Amino acid sequence: MRAGIVLFPGTNRERDMAIALAKVSGGREPVMIWHKETSLPPLDLIVLPGGFSHGDYLRCGAMAAQSPVMRAVRDFAEAGGHVLGVCNGFQILTEAGMLPGALLRNAGLRFLGQDHSMRVEQTDSIYTSGYAQGQIIRVVLAHGDGNYFADTATLDRLEGEGQVAFRYASPSGEVSDATNPNGSQRGIAGIISANRRVLGLMPHPEDYVDPLMGGEDGLPMFAGIVQGLAA
Repeated sequence: MRAGIVLFPGTNRERDMAIALAKVSGGREPVMIWHKETSLPPLDLIVLPGGFSHGDYLRCGAMAAQSPVMRAVRDFAEAGGHVLGVCNGFQILTEAGMLPGALLRNAGLRFLGQDHSMRVEQTDSIYTSGYAQGQIIRVVLAHGDGNYFADTATLDRLEGEGQVAFRYASPSGEVSDATNPNGSQRGIAGIISANRRVLGLMPHPEDYVDPLMGGEDGLPMFAGIVQGLAA
């Protein structure tokens, strides 16, 4: 798998993501792509990792969405490429119009840095094929603006077309206000594009890909990406 990780000023999760991608790619390191690049090398996957691009000025991801590289990322996706956005990457994807909705300040206006449970809602994409539908996985939260918002019509469309990929849940799989750490509508933790090629999620699966990290619940996502791209 040929993967590229886009770096913006303020990105700080690129090394974690690189470890996860190399682990499932036989040690092949992803290419690091600076945000001022206007063309991309041959790639199978582009990742927009977590961090605080441009210091989160204006709105989180708003300035990064206007970076020169994003035109190439959009072209890549429109040509059939796969794009993964995690945390700040999810914010950038919504600001760039590549995924619907927006990420608002967390309910309670507090930064969340903690483990949480997440329920897998669909398995018909390379990102989720390594899981079972309804499976509960443990992930890491590290965000201050992870409150997913969209209008009712958009939410209904996401539900109807199976584009809700993950929801915040209890360890036993219950979804309720009590299991929703940041106020996201309908407990949404991640969504996927209608063509199943662009995924955005707030939690960090790359933080759990090795027992030395405390768990491997994120590993099936990255293994599924490699298997899906090789198919």
